[in-house]
Amino acid sequence: MIEPDVIQRTLGAALAAGGDLAEIFVEDRTSMALRLDDSRIEDVTSGRDVGAGIRVLAGDRASYAYTNLLTEESLRMTAEAARAGLEGPAGSVETDLRRVVGGGHPVVVRPEDVGAADKAATLVKANDAARSQGAEVRQVMVSYADVRQKVLIASSDGRLAEDDRTRVRFAVQVVAARNGEIATGFEAPGHSGGFELLQRYDVEDLGRSAASKALRMLDARPSPAGEFPVVLAPGTGGVLIHEACGHGLEADTLVKEASAYAKRHGERFGSEAVTIVDDATETGLWGSFGVDDEGTPAQSTVLFEKGVLVGHMSDVLSAEKIGHPPTGNGRRQSYAHLPIVRMTNTNLLPGDDDPEEIIRSVERGVYAATFAGGEVNPATGNFVFGMSEAYMIENGAIAYPIKGAQLIGNGPRVLGVIDAIGSDFGRKEGVCGKDGQHAPVTNGMSTVLLGKMTVGGTEAG
Repeated sequence: MIEPDVIQRTLGAALAAGGDLAEIFVEDRTSMALRLDDSRIEDVTSGRDVGAGIRVLAGDRASYAYTNLLTEESLRMTAEAARAGLEGPAGSVETDLRRVVGGGHPVVVRPEDVGAADKAATLVKANDAARSQGAEVRQVMVSYADVRQKVLIASSDGRLAEDDRTRVRFAVQVVAARNGEIATGFEAPGHSGGFELLQRYDVEDLGRSAASKALRMLDARPSPAGEFPVVLAPGTGGVLIHEACGHGLEADTLVKEASAYAKRHGERFGSEAVTIVDDATETGLWGSFGVDDEGTPAQSTVLFEKGVLVGHMSDVLSAEKIGHPPTGNGRRQSYAHLPIVRMTNTNLLPGDDDPEEIIRSVERGVYAATFAGGEVNPATGNFVFGMSEAYMIENGAIAYPIKGAQLIGNGPRVLGVIDAIGSDFGRKEGVCGKDGQHAPVTNGMSTVLLGKMTVGGTEAG
């Protein structure tokens, strides 16, 4: 993407006024997106964005500048802007850039080889299938997006890495209404790979599934409030681990001691059944990559092992502060953004319990099928999550849908009330926001029983 001698001169210019490390991140991104609403294709957009960001690190300080021109002159000017305000002896650049090798993710059907008309046809099929579920389906929104991101990362300490990432996602959102009541249903699979995603998932099934969820929730009763056993659904329940546990183990939070997990390494939080891993190496997953956005190879990092806190996630800067090698969690939204510590594919590993028996063991409780928004305070670990799809469990069976339910608790403590973990491991894809940036992530979990949790509800007392 840039000639090696140009990289060398650019890094040298970035360190000419001092600094400990200079880094260049080059990106060539092509994308296409389609959106259907009200049974019509409303938007078809495609584009290409090329640019580079240059970062200079000096002690605890980081300075950053970026450009959308990859000429040597523009890169030099960007390097000079990035080093502005730094004074000291010029830093050095390794003369031999050593290539970092990361694992790739196969693409069977390149999205750019599939025409816009064929992509649009998948949206229409999902829309028609959703609307076929009944007149109470009032609105269907379907979207498709693909992106191919080629990146090059080079740094003054000699690292040189490249990655070629293709991701595809398909989403269906359905709104149903009856007698003034409104409910929604959502399905949105995605992966690191090509258009073959829509060979693995039947888009008509996705449309029917989203519509069925919305229609079921029209019959929801107000949620009771109080302390209940709570069963988390496979896949979707993983967002609880992501939010309540994962963010507090991102090293930029730990080094500031702004995390409920700070200085608690080696402490037991859950039973021996509880093992949580952040793994960017899993082939084809939505949050996977070959190397992170600082050129560190993708890694699998154990966060909790048999209930004990044993790990954390870091980028280059926070790893230096914490005194541990980077874990490959430095990610950025684009060349216009600084890298920050982010999760990838975060999983509570499956257990041996029978999922059906977990539900049968609950006399009266709540089944949390889908979460929708919430708040987490990393410093305390306290959280509140809304449930967009939830059900009451009565006498060991799922009885009826409920609305207005909220799960209230504390991240470190919630691990201690995990009483059972099923064998039915599942995953759900999402987009995580942090510091104004967004990154693709996957959350993985089996059916899980939380022995006692506080549920907020709207049922009249």
